Amino acid sequence: MDFSYTILIPLIPLALFVILGLFSKKIPASIAGWFGSFGLGTSFVLSLYTAYHYFLEGKLNGVYQTFIYKQTWLVFTDKLHIDLGVMIDPISVMMMVVVTTVSFMVHIYSRGYMHGDDGYTRFFAYLALFSFSMLGLVLATNLFQMYIFWELVGASSFLLIGYYYTKPSAVAAAKKAFIVTRFADLGFLIGILLISYYTGTFDFQELTNPEGMLITSWASYSFMGLSVFTWGLILIFMGGVGKSAMLPFHIWLPDAMEGPTPVSALIHAATMVVAGVYLVARLFPAYYFVEGGFALQIVAYVGAISSLVAALIAVTQTDIKRVLAFSTMSQIGYMMLALGVSKYEGHEGLGYMASMFHLFTHAMFKALLFLGAGSVIHAVHSNYMKDMGSLRKYMPITHITFLIAALSIAGFPGFAGFFSKDEILVAAFESNKLIYYSSVLVAGLTAFYMFRLYFGIFWGEDTKYKHTPHESPLTMTIPLIFLAFMSIFGGYIPFSQFVTADLTPFTAHLDLPLAAIASSVGIIGIIIAFIFYKKPNELPQKFANAFGVVYKFIYNKLYFDELYIFVTKKILFGIVAFSASWFDKNVVDSSMIGIGNVTVSVSNKIKGMQSGKLQDYAMSFVGGIVVIAMVVFYIWIN
Repeated sequence: MDFSYTILIPLIPLALFVILGLFSKKIPASIAGWFGSFGLGTSFVLSLYTAYHYFLEGKLNGVYQTFIYKQTWLVFTDKLHIDLGVMIDPISVMMMVVVTTVSFMVHIYSRGYMHGDDGYTRFFAYLALFSFSMLGLVLATNLFQMYIFWELVGASSFLLIGYYYTKPSAVAAAKKAFIVTRFADLGFLIGILLISYYTGTFDFQELTNPEGMLITSWASYSFMGLSVFTWGLILIFMGGVGKSAMLPFHIWLPDAMEGPTPVSALIHAATMVVAGVYLVARLFPAYYFVEGGFALQIVAYVGAISSLVAALIAVTQTDIKRVLAFSTMSQIGYMMLALGVSKYEGHEGLGYMASMFHLFTHAMFKALLFLGAGSVIHAVHSNYMKDMGSLRKYMPITHITFLIAALSIAGFPGFAGFFSKDEILVAAFESNKLIYYSSVLVAGLTAFYMFRLYFGIFWGEDTKYKHTPHESPLTMTIPLIFLAFMSIFGGYIPFSQFVTADLTPFTAHLDLPLAAIASSVGIIGIIIAFIFYKKPNELPQKFANAFGVVYKFIYNKLYFDELYIFVTKKILFGIVAFSASWFDKNVVDSSMIGIGNVTVSVSNKIKGMQSGKLQDYAMSFVGGIVVIAMVVFYIWIN
């Protein structure tokens, strides 16, 4: 089988970026929108074509094969070199479909949402760059190629988040996202260098080969009780924590809402934030086999804690896009913990499969939620729930599709999120009861905050809008309808037949008792949201008052932003930087200035010795002879 044509899938968005970027002033806005949508549509069709043929014909003796097409780029040693190419295996094919699907829907949606914007063509150029970067990342054949596109994703997200560059809050949000993820990416880079130094390779196949297992050949190299390879994996996961907005590098995510809503859908649904999950999945055999999966345990607990904390914060937020942002953080935590509790072979790898399954379904319903929120914002010109209410009467399509997405993320039986979330809970139950109970609580909180959002927007009180809201145009509602369809039927895909940890298909079954528990908790969350927010009442305020300081603590996002500001301004700038500045001025600068002053002073004293006057030189000559004669005479008489 030949999949070399897949290089076209990322190259088409790259060509779009170059053309739209270079000729943004000459290409009419209407053409730019069609051009961008057609290009991503082509990549979307090619991705579906690849998935169809790969999953139909890509098995040999019941095991999915890996196809690699690459070209050596930089050579360091006979063994260590950086290649550029594409890697076709179950997770890369799945991710191609996810990225191109959401990106294509966002392109179509943006034609209506961004209509009339001054930077319309520039916006589509940025979208194309982002799509190219993400596709390059998921098709990477080695760690360093992934890192290159990893940073390109960061650069393009910076451009998209700060798209409204005349708006100070947008500029600040873009800088925050870029700087915070740079700290995490430093760990990623150090991890890459550490692993490549000791193994002599960047190649994914060599690093994750369970049979050859390069990682066992130098396990004797250790630091603080852990092998160097384990430290490398932990540092690489640090990069994933930043990109996927896990604790403690999550603070950039809510602020990223300053970008246009289609950007939020693209970043938070299927692309940037799942890069960290994909990174761990790509290196999963190494995480699992090295030192009994110690690094994998860290993945599990970071995911579980992040999921719970984000769900609690989402309950208190009033900006609908920020609710969805923390919801994304919580669901990404679900994916991480699923990887963390997974085994490797056959059904034992249920957590791995469940993580990828939830990544797929989440991409659909979360993109739908963000685009639905954008449709609402487009109609009422506000992000806040207090400015919304009874919109079901004005926006029937947005209302129904948003409800479908809310039911899906809440894990309501029959919807896509129910199936993928159930598999995660089963994997957690079989591996770690503490993480399982935490995940069930998160399921209830998710149902509550999503239906708090739903009832607050589409029911509640009619706020007597200044301008009567109306349904969005077809360019915006068609993507909503398509994503709603996927949010229902995407869960019926037999995912364990396609994406598994050891590339061998297995049959997954619905665990009815555990599914019943999770569904019951979700339905209770929906009922509580119905009581609190179906009609205006005092219960939400009484609830907030009852929890007092705790509620305020959660509402202020556990004061993580304030903590970072304290650490940077008071400690780094106030103590470390101030001390370094004082030392630089009073020791380094003063020493250099002192040496310079002494040199100038001595120069002033002796510069008369080279005055250019003959009589001065004659006097010096005679004086020198006299001194030499006296010295010689003194030596002679003694």
